Amino acid sequence: MRHFFENRMTEQLYPLFRESTGLSTDSRTITEGQIFFALWGENFNGNKYAAEALRKGASWAVIDDPAFEIERTILVDDCLTELQKLATYHRKELKCSVIAITGTNGKTTTKELLAAVLSRKFKVHSTNKNLNNQIGVPLTILSAPEGTEIMIIEMGANHIGEIRSLCLIARPDYGIITNVGTSHIEGFGSLDGVLKAKIELYEYLRKVNGIAFYNDKDNVLSEKIYGMVNRAVPFSDPTGIELKIVPVQSDLNLTVCVTYKHKTHRITTNLFGTYNLENIKAAIAIAMFLGVELNDIATAVSEYVPANNRSQIMVTENNTLICDSYNANPVSMRMAIESFAAINAENKVVILGDMLELGDKSEEEHRKIHKILSDNNLRNVMLAGPVFHKVSAGFRFKTFTSAARLKEYLKTKPLKGSHILIKGSRGMALEKIYEVL
Repeated sequence: MRHFFENRMTEQLYPLFRESTGLSTDSRTITEGQIFFALWGENFNGNKYAAEALRKGASWAVIDDPAFEIERTILVDDCLTELQKLATYHRKELKCSVIAITGTNGKTTTKELLAAVLSRKFKVHSTNKNLNNQIGVPLTILSAPEGTEIMIIEMGANHIGEIRSLCLIARPDYGIITNVGTSHIEGFGSLDGVLKAKIELYEYLRKVNGIAFYNDKDNVLSEKIYGMVNRAVPFSDPTGIELKIVPVQSDLNLTVCVTYKHKTHRITTNLFGTYNLENIKAAIAIAMFLGVELNDIATAVSEYVPANNRSQIMVTENNTLICDSYNANPVSMRMAIESFAAINAENKVVILGDMLELGDKSEEEHRKIHKILSDNNLRNVMLAGPVFHKVSAGFRFKTFTSAARLKEYLKTKPLKGSHILIKGSRGMALEKIYEVL
């Protein structure tokens, strides 16, 4: 075991990190030379796995329970706090610029699009998948490869104050709030609470004289940005010359026309839904501001292929699926339904799962989805989850208490030759039904 001076813990741990092959918080996937951080979870104590991590090749194990001290362990007061301190220290040593992305919808898609376009000019490191919380952000910073020029960090939050604390770790030079809606409203209390939490990014940028990119078609964010941020760049004017990005009529794949300096580029993307237009605008505007050529941007956007059930188009032997089941809230659900209703296709089917973390607004918001479906003349609808099942009395939609029950139904009543929108919160696990579609 190794003991450090408490007031110099991070400073003494940092050289060991630099000598290591990286960090891991999962003893099951530890690799030779990594440092293991024994984090706590709701149902586990990471300290119990320190010895296993060391046996598998970890160079050191950082623990916070003295009962598990053995050779090559480092005892700290709190492993998560020390992980965050180490990331903060490392961020100060890095020479790269940091772009922070937060918002209710579109964070991950914007992050991935931005990484794709910026990689045409810079060495880019970005958040893996959606590791955007108090653990994920430090791990993103500490996994930045040597020579990284731009780091893109996605920041998620369930409560007020989280974005502020993540900014203190990541120290962004640039930032973007994609939008503000009713996701995770249970933790924020109200839409005003969501807005207050997200604009913590603007507050940080003001203090460090950073640059905020913003959607100047979003009245709420446009209003907030003035008086809060010293330097702000709108999507429509990232270089001092007007940039126009508009959707054009297409089938499933979102197609946009980008006009700049009297030249127009037509870009067919691999994304579904006009609600991805703002994500594309953000990526293009930021890339142009940072000096990426428009031809390179257009190529990168057209070649980007979404994954992880985010606006993903999947063609099976029987159907065409629009897989958007990674997450859902009232705003994203409405936009997905309206985009799906607008496409020119026969045999449309809508499969929706419950929207989670809406607190006492849950039943009301689910009832609103019924009206949106009816207003858009969508009749072949299947709804899965206890909330949808509860509030669907009086509607002719098929309802199921869970995705598992829906899957069993689809096995007996298979769909063929259909275009199917599939959307729901992550906890509903609607991806489990893909195999029967």
